[in-house]
Amino acid sequence: MEFLLDANVAYVLLVVGMLLALMSLLTPGTGLFEISALFALVLAGYGAYNLGLNAWALVPLALAVVPFLYATRLPKWRTVLLVATILLVMGGSILLFPGEDGSLIGVNPLLAGFVSLVASGLLWLFVERTLAVMTSPTAHGAHHLIGQIGEARTDINDEGSVQVSSELWSARSSTPIPAGSKVRIVGKEGLVLIVESAT
Repeated sequence: MEFLLDANVAYVLLVVGMLLALMSLLTPGTGLFEISALFALVLAGYGAYNLGLNAWALVPLALAVVPFLYATRLPKWRTVLLVATILLVMGGSILLFPGEDGSLIGVNPLLAGFVSLVASGLLWLFVERTLAVMTSPTAHGAHHLIGQIGEARTDINDEGSVQVSSELWSARSSTPIPAGSKVRIVGKEGLVLIVESAT
């Protein structure tokens, strides 16, 4: 456990733990990120407890969240805001643990720079992917089917079922349509497609 008493190791474990914790928020329910984050943060906490911590160095680390969140919302300023985020993270990281000789800097600045760049890039990638999924329209909604041709799987009078794009849907028609006929989707009501004969 002696290697955990190195400021550089404690710093890397802390960053890894925080990244894993954030990824667990973006992909909840797997358990893998949560357990890994807990393990890394406990080890980093052990190191921080024994090494001591410059509490004021947490201020730039906390402030780094602000430009990062704005970068996800303001594409025009994204590069500037990401640079500001990385600089704040690097500054706080370098000063987080006191040096062995009582100096302010306990973490190797080159290591802090490299880890900050990698961590910011990974976090940005996960956030971009998550935002893209959250804001993209559903590909399987009934509104995407209007105008498409399907096949009546049952006789359709007031109700029945049709197959469209390899999916089975409840359907309704104002005129009788026999099973096996081609149908055109002309509307929807909830999850029920409104169809008419395509022949």
